[in-house]
Amino acid sequence: MQVNAYAQPFYSDTGNTGVLFCHGFTGSPWSLLDWAKATAAAGYRVSLPRLPGHGTSWQEMNTTSWRDWYACVDREYRKLDEQCDRVFVAGLSMGGALALRLAEKHPETAGVILVNPAILGKPDSWFAPLLQWFIDSVPSIGGDIAAPDVSEHAYTRTPVKAVASMLQMWTDVRACLDLITCPVLVFRSTQDHVVPASSTRFVMNHVSSTEITEQVLTRSYHVATLDYDKQTIIDKTLAFLDAHAGK
Repeated sequence: MQVNAYAQPFYSDTGNTGVLFCHGFTGSPWSLLDWAKATAAAGYRVSLPRLPGHGTSWQEMNTTSWRDWYACVDREYRKLDEQCDRVFVAGLSMGGALALRLAEKHPETAGVILVNPAILGKPDSWFAPLLQWFIDSVPSIGGDIAAPDVSEHAYTRTPVKAVASMLQMWTDVRACLDLITCPVLVFRSTQDHVVPASSTRFVMNHVSSTEITEQVLTRSYHVATLDYDKQTIIDKTLAFLDAHAGK
């Protein structure tokens, strides 16, 4: 299936410190592109893949599962690990769950950077495992951005089978958070209409990291990487990387 032009992956091939970016559910690399490009411009080797089933159609996404999405980012992590002295992982929303699972499975991960990470959902998501047998999609959850005239280019419908699969991943990720010991930087929007604040709190309360930094974003909604606080995310990320990359 044809991939939309805005959904193309982004890579940079220089630098001995790698940063793997994981985009969110029904989104695409577009939502993290400025963040990834700024990181590459600062001298880091960057990988921003397109997750399977994303950037094409919600119907195709319904044929994929969380294991497909994780396999994609795990391959990219291993490539960076071969090329770099150290690798950081970063993610938005569901991409945050993928980043956390990478850190759980790869204890050598140098650090984790999260923006409104999703490992818990709102009550309406709990019905997806049942609903998937009766309906294919529900209204979109994308585009939660405070800034006007900014598009995430998320799907116009939410694929229910994919939601049910994502819930399975969340259970797996939550169960192993204590395996994470590397430094963690978390950005949390005070107004998030997609993921409850309890999701970020759960992460912060259950990882074993001794260094956990929370940066509160007061002007942005869920997709903060495209919102008013975008530059804050970039600046704080680069400071975090510089502090832990051994430069």
